[in-house]
Amino acid sequence: MGRLAGSAELTAFVRSVELGGFSAAARELALTPSALSKLVTRLETALGVRLLNRTTRKLATTAEGALFLARCRKILFEIEEAENEIGSARKRPRGRLRMHAGVGFGVHQLVPVLPHFLDRYPDIQLDLVFEDRSPDLVREGIDISVWPGEPIDTSLVARKLCDFERVICASPDYLSRHGTPRSPKDLENHNCIVIAGLPPTLARWSFDTGSGRKVVEAAGNVRANNAECALHLALMGFGIARMNDFIVSEHVRYRRLIPIRMGPKGDQLPLYALYPQARHRLPRVAAMLEFLTESFAHRPWRTARPRASRR
Repeated sequence: MGRLAGSAELTAFVRSVELGGFSAAARELALTPSALSKLVTRLETALGVRLLNRTTRKLATTAEGALFLARCRKILFEIEEAENEIGSARKRPRGRLRMHAGVGFGVHQLVPVLPHFLDRYPDIQLDLVFEDRSPDLVREGIDISVWPGEPIDTSLVARKLCDFERVICASPDYLSRHGTPRSPKDLENHNCIVIAGLPPTLARWSFDTGSGRKVVEAAGNVRANNAECALHLALMGFGIARMNDFIVSEHVRYRRLIPIRMGPKGDQLPLYALYPQARHRLPRVAAMLEFLTESFAHRPWRTARPRASRR
């Protein structure tokens, strides 16, 4: 790249891609859009390739740009880590923390406690990504992902936060109209709200019964691509849903949803904080990992708690 391309150019390129345009990236980096665009153009000139396809609506990486993006993120991470080792940043966590979580956990559990984290660490800026998919943390520049179930990517470090339970439930109105199923087989006569997506086993509901483990292929007239949609359908009485207890616990507590037990215990799964190797050495990442453990190791959704005030 030569001396024309440094960390400023790399940062301009990465944030333009992540934020979807020069204007948003320029606001974050306290630059004008034209100045930021010139930094990216300078980088392309130094490399001798086009990194971005520019349209009036959005930016998109070229094939070369997509490959270079992952390398840029790694370079910027290593620069920051080196600065932390010789500077004072380790004393006070600061900088941008890009964090992923599933929609259900993010909305119902993470968002209510984040004001406490931001009060504690005012120099950290959070970049939240709530999606019901398992992202590529390194390629997408994500520092931490909170994800239910065993991790798919074994190259990541997994810190277990707690266990959670999957709950079969329906609204009182639905059960009064259609009756309460007493066994897994009874579900064949009920409308089940299926969450489609990753993993594909979400449509296969398993139960521990007195005669062994039973698996039911849930079916109904509604499929949703995320748990939040399924939750609202269940609350409106459209059918029976199976959802994580950190999503439905408050609705169960106030009997807006009724849990349906079909065995001695529910499905228990682990909840992990996932992060790339060595990323925990960044003070802001270490601070969030500690905060997640502090906030969720005791599974607060199982007891009523006051909501954090909105800013």
